Amino acid sequence: MIKIIFSDIDGTFLKVDKTTPKLHAEAIKAVVDKGLKFAFVSARMPEAIYPITDAIGMAHTPVISYSGGLVLTEKEEVIFDKKISADDARNVLAEMNRTWQDISVSYYTGRHWFTEKMDDRIQREMDNTGATVELGNFDELLRENLLPNKIFIRCEPPTCEEMERELGKKFPALNVVRSAPYLLEIIDKSVSKATGIEVLLKHYGFTVDEAIAFGDNYNDIEMLSYIPQSVVMANAPDEVKKLAAHVTDSNEDSGIYTYLVKVGVI
Repeated sequence: MIKIIFSDIDGTFLKVDKTTPKLHAEAIKAVVDKGLKFAFVSARMPEAIYPITDAIGMAHTPVISYSGGLVLTEKEEVIFDKKISADDARNVLAEMNRTWQDISVSYYTGRHWFTEKMDDRIQREMDNTGATVELGNFDELLRENLLPNKIFIRCEPPTCEEMERELGKKFPALNVVRSAPYLLEIIDKSVSKATGIEVLLKHYGFTVDEAIAFGDNYNDIEMLSYIPQSVVMANAPDEVKKLAAHVTDSNEDSGIYTYLVKVGVI
């Protein structure tokens, strides 16, 4: 019996224009009304996730944020919080500053998002997510022991590809991965969407066989491999589709709703 639904956000739950399909909103409401859990699993910070449920007039759901680095219950209770070490954070920030120009760096710690300078890329991220950035000095944050859950870079695709390759080699304790051609995410190596799901399942006393997971891209692979009833959207790359148990309609065509109706969850 299914007790919890996990869903990625961008490319899975949201449409390309970052709006929520009407049937996906109905799917969440139907799941919660039945007494089941619905949890978002995303690289986003909590403040970039809660606006989704707020927009459809729902209470907050559990969230697995920073691709597993921060896990909160529906009551916003923190049950897992994994940061990048001070040394790794300091060294990777110094390496980026030394080697690459024309990059926009964001520093996420808990429920706060910092940048050292505002630019058009940071503004677009605010517009896309509904979260609010704060100006701050990264060295000062580290001295105050406000360590990052995630360091996030927006830059041109060739730079992003180079940074992924070079930083990945120099910092083996970190997971350095592109989530889009122009986006680079840096988190602790031990963290993944699967580890975040494991934390939440243990918290509620559920098993992997009582869950469904929806995703659409390479950064969902660990999650899709961990949950037996894994579902990818029609818009997913073919390599990701091959790793999941099921394929549903695209995010534009309300694939989550389609699948949950098909299997009788709602």
